Amino acid sequence: MGLVYANIELINSGDVEVARRGFIKKNEIRKAKVKALVDSGAYMLCINQSLKEQLGLAVIDTQVAELANGIKERYEIVGPVEVIFENRSTSCRALVLPGDAEVLLGAIPIEDMDVIIDPKDQKLKVHPLRPYVAQKSLK
Repeated sequence: MGLVYANIELINSGDVEVARRGFIKKNEIRKAKVKALVDSGAYMLCINQSLKEQLGLAVIDTQVAELANGIKERYEIVGPVEVIFENRSTSCRALVLPGDAEVLLGAIPIEDMDVIIDPKDQKLKVHPLRPYVAQKSLK
């Protein structure tokens, strides 16, 4: 299987709430459309420093993460971030990678949006058995 990329939209969830309360206008909500590497081996959404600043995301925590090359480092965790892919969305935290590192869409947002990785077409797709509404397993 080759690399799978997906076009997703990232939105500052805090801005959405502030707009809902009437403190900012809807057009002031910070958001970005990005091409993300769909990485089922990554645990969470990973964004870069530039996106963190563009979206104005607050640091919630720091955690140690092991990269694909085996190096373990401490990274900022920011959020919440709303992730939108086609007719699906989820809200999650994001790990911040340095500089302009590639955005990774990890297992947590993939599972929560009920989307699948199609290895034949090398695309992220809405689950074909549930095209209109995401489904969760509670067992």
